[in-house]
Amino acid sequence: MEQELISVVIPVWNEKDRIARAIESMQRQTWQNLEIIVVDDGSTDGTQEIVKKISKQDSRVSFYDNPHKVPRTNWRGYDINAGYAARNYGFSIAKGRWITTQDADDASLLNRIEEQCVLAKKYTATMVLVQYQRLRPELLDKKLDVESIFSEHDEGMVVIRPEEILEFIKNQKGPLMVEPFHKYIPFPIKWFPYTRKLFYRGIKPILGADNCMLFDRKVIDAGVYFRTRNKRTLGLPSGRGTGRDFVYQVSVKFKNTWSFKLPLYLWNANDENPDYIGYEKYIV
Repeated sequence: MEQELISVVIPVWNEKDRIARAIESMQRQTWQNLEIIVVDDGSTDGTQEIVKKISKQDSRVSFYDNPHKVPRTNWRGYDINAGYAARNYGFSIAKGRWITTQDADDASLLNRIEEQCVLAKKYTATMVLVQYQRLRPELLDKKLDVESIFSEHDEGMVVIRPEEILEFIKNQKGPLMVEPFHKYIPFPIKWFPYTRKLFYRGIKPILGADNCMLFDRKVIDAGVYFRTRNKRTLGLPSGRGTGRDFVYQVSVKFKNTWSFKLPLYLWNANDENPDYIGYEKYIV
């Protein structure tokens, strides 16, 4: 397959000890035709210097200082930003036919982007989600044997189709979570215990890792970006709801989001993903 340009957006904020690992995880991808856009959200710990040094050594890596400054936390200490503004800026300057994201404190298996792109073309998807496993140092130079997973499992055990994702989203929304009405209701009111069920019927994680989705650039061309907390449909008190809401927007607008039960993303989590224990045999 011809390796067309794919844009990788990495938002970063005070991650001097982990940002190099995240960037290297992208530099070593089997899909080499990448532009790696690192957008800094006001780091003060030396992160910027590390990224600038890497960018001088690899022309695919570029550093940007996010011009759209928004508060990182609210009065309760919730990280309601979580890099959404930095991601939006990265999306706005991305040149790739496809766009993906990588968190600064995480990493990916070396064939993550290639497999997502292959799946996007195979299923003519607008957006492709995959799954995560806990980041362990010994996985940083490994790949996932996707071919074996598909050959040893029925397709229905690996693939989550667009209609399943839309049904899941429908079941998460309360009766008053209606566009555009809910955007005018402040999030604290929507999240208040006595009104929460009117807006949030459920708060289950989206059917795939929402921090490493790969999507067609027509999503950005259509004006779909990450949203502020008050406007998010699948929001949470923390900034983690930004990714869920972005997946929601794309899934509802294009009705063509596909998710695959393939743990290609390495999340800096404390616990293993319980659904993928035993997948060590597919690590190569």
